[in-house]
Amino acid sequence: MKKNYYQRLAFMGMLLIILFTFQKYTSKEKEDFSDVKFISESTIPLSLSEFEPNELDEKQWKNLGFSEKQIATILNYKKIVGGRFTSKEQFKKCYAVSPEKFAALETYILLPETNKEAKSSKFKSFERKSISISGRFNPDHYSANDWVKMGFSERQAEAILKYKSYLGGSFVSKEKFKECFIINDENYEKLERYLILPAKTPENFKNFAKNVYTGKPKIQYRSFDPNTLNIDGWKAFGFSEKQANTIVNYRDRNLRGSFKSLEDIQKCFVISAEKFEELRPYIKLNPSSLAKVDEKKLEVKQEKTDFSKTDLNSITFKQLLEFGMDERAAGSIIGFRKKLGGFVNKDQILTTYNIDKDLTQKLLAIAPLNTSNVPKYTLVDAPEEWLKNHPYFKYSADKIIFYRISEHDEKKIWKLLKIKPEYEARMKLYLK
Repeated sequence: MKKNYYQRLAFMGMLLIILFTFQKYTSKEKEDFSDVKFISESTIPLSLSEFEPNELDEKQWKNLGFSEKQIATILNYKKIVGGRFTSKEQFKKCYAVSPEKFAALETYILLPETNKEAKSSKFKSFERKSISISGRFNPDHYSANDWVKMGFSERQAEAILKYKSYLGGSFVSKEKFKECFIINDENYEKLERYLILPAKTPENFKNFAKNVYTGKPKIQYRSFDPNTLNIDGWKAFGFSEKQANTIVNYRDRNLRGSFKSLEDIQKCFVISAEKFEELRPYIKLNPSSLAKVDEKKLEVKQEKTDFSKTDLNSITFKQLLEFGMDERAAGSIIGFRKKLGGFVNKDQILTTYNIDKDLTQKLLAIAPLNTSNVPKYTLVDAPEEWLKNHPYFKYSADKIIFYRISEHDEKKIWKLLKIKPEYEARMKLYLK
């Protein structure tokens, strides 16, 4: 018995030794992945310019950073909406375009903001035109007016010139010209044989671009009154359109219409210390312009609003300030009203953030509330976008949209939603 026991014990020991030896010689050292870098989504090219989404082909959509599946979805969606996008609002609804992607592209899209604007005659310039070419030409010498005469819209012409500026002031070659987002394949085929440009891009293109580019034009400063200078005037001094808008808004809203001193100008955050020193010798605060601003303020103060006749669903930001509210409270009320599509009862106004409730109560006691223009729907026919954006419905919007596909009885939809009674009550304020 003992002999058998020791034999078994020896056999188990040998087996363990074999297993450990096998593991030692077959196992691999732990690999170091510290240098591994994952491929992220492609970003928008630095050369992005304004573009008309209805004129882009698959290659151009790909250059904008979309995948093949996303491109197929965008093109299918375009067919569904009638063969072309009519507004940014409509393009944004395509689910292949994420909110982040749309935000990056929005300022470059050559479409009106909303469907309503698209129907107005103001945006006829977005219609596609045929390109007409009179003969061979060097695109480096073409002005915006020349591109418009060829058949491009004014904004497209500006985008082409902006792209040329990005390249360093010259299109350099036919290859680079073709990469302009505004020039689709169809138009390039028409233009290619007429272009007086080298076919290929020079190998030293980067150095070439630096040599060609002459930098920003030198600013011609002159004496000016900052209280009478408009947006174009500030742009002429080297500010971008956004910066110029900010300066004018800062003057008209924050400072009530006028810079009183050089310090007021210096405090505007878009005017750097260096820029202010450049401007200082030319700033002339004209006393007469300050007097005119003060006169206007007096006129405004004299024209008092009769709040007993002012509808709370149409009261303006300025009227709320006139009543005594600060800008934050007035902005909150106007913003909340816009999101709701209008107030249905006065109690809603009291739930607005950042307000002085005592002062608001005084306003509610005086001013009437007209609810006749507030949009209302049923759960079955409410537009999807309205459901997703309305403060009272957006958290249940997806469920409502899903349940109403198979269920048209609103009572049953309410049961399926299982919403708290207080939430259901406020939602019903906007239902027929």
